[in-house]
Amino acid sequence: MSDSPPPIRVLICEDQALVRAGYVTIFSAQPDMEVVGEAADGRSAVEAARRLRPDVIVMDIRMPVVDGIEATRQLAGPDATVPAKILVVTTFNVDEYVYEALRAGASGFLLKDAPPAELVNGVRTIARGEALLAPAVTRTLIGHYAEHLRPADRSRSAREDLVRALTRRELEVLEQIAAGLSNAEIAVKLSIASETVKTYVSRILMKLHLRDRVQAVVLAYRVGLVSGTD
Repeated sequence: MSDSPPPIRVLICEDQALVRAGYVTIFSAQPDMEVVGEAADGRSAVEAARRLRPDVIVMDIRMPVVDGIEATRQLAGPDATVPAKILVVTTFNVDEYVYEALRAGASGFLLKDAPPAELVNGVRTIARGEALLAPAVTRTLIGHYAEHLRPADRSRSAREDLVRALTRRELEVLEQIAAGLSNAEIAVKLSIASETVKTYVSRILMKLHLRDRVQAVVLAYRVGLVSGTD
């Protein structure tokens, strides 16, 4: 009897048939993955996700009928009974709503021109329950869409509540996460061990009642702890 874990069940939501076929080819070639369904619009994506219960949903943003942001909100937002794990795959040259997708509940995002190996690793990362906020992509997001990342709530109380909830070191770690640094990069910058950084990240998520690293970044911007122009 094999002790291998079951394959990661992937649902592909992409309106361009050629791109969708490419994803199917890439994921089907992986020994630990299985493509369980496809959807060409947001409404079909929501219906397929609820029917198939995939482990990871690969979601485009710009789709007909219902866009990827709304589909993500329905599947992973605050009203979702069991939030889905969603990897948004998009292009900055076209899509200006990546930040909104993350707020809607996406577990991470990648650019459409990412190498296949990076896309595959992204699905595996999210399937493990980890957020995928690639540092280089995060820095690009901050640089290109500073206006979209301005806090929605600059009230002093919102920021003070966050500051009170965290220790000084946890605040430093949160600032570095929001700047797009990986755990390894944070460890070097703050002169602490990578495992220590991981512990701090876990504490931050627990104290702030956040699901993952992505939500931590969104919160940091929304309360004005950091800004897109820092």
